[in-house]
Amino acid sequence: MTAPGRQVLAARGEQRAGDYLKEKKYRILDRNYRCALGEIDLVAERDGVIVFVEVKTRTSRSFGEPEEAVTRTKQRKLGQLAEYYLKAKQLHGRDVRFDVLSVLENSADGTFEISHFESAFEF
Repeated sequence: MTAPGRQVLAARGEQRAGDYLKEKKYRILDRNYRCALGEIDLVAERDGVIVFVEVKTRTSRSFGEPEEAVTRTKQRKLGQLAEYYLKAKQLHGRDVRFDVLSVLENSADGTFEISHFESAFEF
């Protein structure tokens, strides 16, 4: 798949992930938050907890489960991004959590299978 194709797939997955979280009573604070350090896919809040969400979207399991792409290196990067975000938004001292949403898109019928891993890792 070409880079633009991956970007389109990722955008669809992130949109669906955001919709899923809203259905689960999360409040979306930011989508694709960008800063000098990189990007956070979704930042949400539920029950007073700030949730940093990494979304991994695939069309098949040929290369493993989508969530397996959230490596230890990626986790460290997300932790740094979260610290930056909390400082920039003046949200010091808030409870935080890191979730991973695995999104599998069935290209034949356009449906999605979502797996939500709450507290997927700690920083």
